Amino acid sequence: MNMELRKTFQFEAAHYLPHLPATHKCRRMHGHSFQAEIVVQGPCDPRLGWVMDYADMTAAFKPSWEELEHHLLNEVPGLENPTSELIARWIWDRLKPRLPLLTEVVVAETCTARCVYRGE
Repeated sequence: MNMELRKTFQFEAAHYLPHLPATHKCRRMHGHSFQAEIVVQGPCDPRLGWVMDYADMTAAFKPSWEELEHHLLNEVPGLENPTSELIARWIWDRLKPRLPLLTEVVVAETCTARCVYRGE
C-alpha cells in the first residue's frame, strides 16, 4: 500500500525581489506568513501502519525553518532572489538528502498564491 504524507510548516519572513523594476511593489521589502508543505510518498509499513513518523519530517525541516523564520530571506545564502519558486527549490535541496521519500515541496506566500516543486 503506497501512501502520501503532507506536513505543513509556517514561517514569518521578509523579502524583496531585487530583479524586478523599481516601480513593482514586490521590489520593496515586505513580509509574508509563508507556509511550506512537505510531501513524502512511500509504502505503508504493515507492522507500524505508517510511511514514516511525522516527527521525522519535522526534525528534517527544522534546520531550514530556523534559517527562514523571522529572517530577511535575501540574506540567507542561496536566497538572494527569494521568489516562491526559488524558496521551494532551496527547501528541496536541503530536505531531499534527509528525506529520501520527498516528492514535493509547496511554498505559499499568501492564502491564494503557492508554488509546487517536484524536483528534477
